[in-house]
Amino acid sequence: MTTREEILAHIRGVLSEFFEVDPARVTPEAQLSKDLEIDSIDAVDLIDQIRRYTGKKVSPDEFRSVRTIGDLVTVIERMVAQ
Repeated sequence: MTTREEILAHIRGVLSEFFEVDPARVTPEAQLSKDLEIDSIDAVDLIDQIRRYTGKKVSPDEFRSVRTIGDLVTVIERMVAQ
């Protein structure tokens, strides 16, 4: 079972490595577009990284509801639990 903290740590690593986001800025409250400057093109790459991490495809409907890092952690948590 993967914990929220482990998922958050993974997201921090991905955003730092692939999008050059300072890991200290990756908090559950951080908004992807406003705070971390993740645009729609970056989102496609982020979805691919999530698929690699979970081994499952993220549905566009599910990702559409993601606004914050906390939302993203929740979506990944659900995927891992299935």
